[in-house]
Amino acid sequence: QRILLLAEMCRRMETEEEKVLPFYPSSLEEEEEEDAQQVLQETPVEPLAWAVQDYVGLERFWQRFNKAKLEEQALERQRAALSRRNRRLRDLLRQYLAGISITQEVLSEPSPL
Repeated sequence: QRILLLAEMCRRMETEEEKVLPFYPSSLEEEEEEDAQQVLQETPVEPLAWAVQDYVGLERFWQRFNKAKLEEQALERQRAALSRRNRRLRDLLRQYLAGISITQEVLSEPSPL
């Protein structure tokens, strides 16, 4: 009941895109997709398969969970890349400012004009 309550709360926070198309399209070919559906419809014979059968309803949860994890990793990589770019730009700015600044050494030399 708690999981269903949390799922309902999360559903209200979904964007329109997530409500319409919550998952990425399947990467399986049509033949593979049919085979997978056939396996899911068969009656399990092993004890472990019976146990897994009880959790088929959580498949959408795990899809969403994995999608969220992938997005988290993508954002973390993007953050790291932006951080590196920021450091590089700061170094370039520091070099530029050092190049245009007037130092005591420049002031002590005779003016070329």
